[in-house]
Amino acid sequence: MAAETQAAGAAAIQRVAVIGGGAIGSLLAGHLSRVCETWVLTRRAEHAERLNAGGLRVTGKSELIGPVRATSAAAELPELDLGIFAVKATDLDAASTRLEGLAAEATMMTIQNGIGAEQVVARHGGWPLISAVTFMSGNRRSDVEVEYELDTATWLGPWAATNTPLQTVEAVAELINSSGLHAKAMADLVPAQWSKLIFNSAVNGVAALTGLPHVALYAEEDALAPVVRALIDEGKAVAAAAGIDLYEDPWDMNVLAVARGETDRSDYAHLPSMLEDVLAHHHTEVDFICGAVVREAGERRVPVPVTAAVDRLIKGLEASWARRTEGVSG
Repeated sequence: MAAETQAAGAAAIQRVAVIGGGAIGSLLAGHLSRVCETWVLTRRAEHAERLNAGGLRVTGKSELIGPVRATSAAAELPELDLGIFAVKATDLDAASTRLEGLAAEATMMTIQNGIGAEQVVARHGGWPLISAVTFMSGNRRSDVEVEYELDTATWLGPWAATNTPLQTVEAVAELINSSGLHAKAMADLVPAQWSKLIFNSAVNGVAALTGLPHVALYAEEDALAPVVRALIDEGKAVAAAAGIDLYEDPWDMNVLAVARGETDRSDYAHLPSMLEDVLAHHHTEVDFICGAVVREAGERRVPVPVTAAVDRLIKGLEASWARRTEGVSG
């Protein structure tokens, strides 16, 4: 009976909008378009036009052309059952602003790195919110093509502040699973969010400063393992002080991820999101990742010197781009 109820809930989700057409947004939109009416809200009109003309092509772990519908004007979106904010955390406030006063009957889902995304979205509307963290990854080849690289799961849970029913979360997870992606509903996502936060604080932080993708060096004792472990241990101390029993051990996640990268595809090395931003000289999500650990540590008076140093060094790196742009030398 429970399975029948869950399936019925998934069937009730007939129209979805993915806000953002990056790699994760494209993977979600392409797959979901196979099982329900799926819209993509883009930033650029030409992006929407290309999607409407030929659909969204997914290659790699899946091979499909998703018949998505797209627009760059939020007011053109029809009424929704589900909206998925698939932009980076640094763009979330602007993306949420675009949806203000719209989609009143929808449930919204955040899927950003770090913590704090739900609070940002909640400032712009009274939608029930689902929190999510994802481990899948892709490489956006163009406006209309994305390569599906890592087919790992997305974890979902109700955001307590909006009293989102667990049944709604289960229906969304079932919808995602039916599309060919992988999802798991949880009654309490916080332990999983913190596992991913601590993992990201270490891996993204080291990647942003070294320029290295997530490779075996991150788990080797004569290379980067001592730094990665120090960052993880500080994050675990903060979680313990907050009374959070982690869903998975972030160090084990690091070891498994580099091992999978080596065995799954020999020429593949995952670029953490903050490294992608550093290479493009874009502002990173450091405030939502390393910065979030530092803020939580401060509230609980837990020392995190390594994480604090990484946080400040990345912000200093970002400041250096502006100085070079302005022609300032020292």
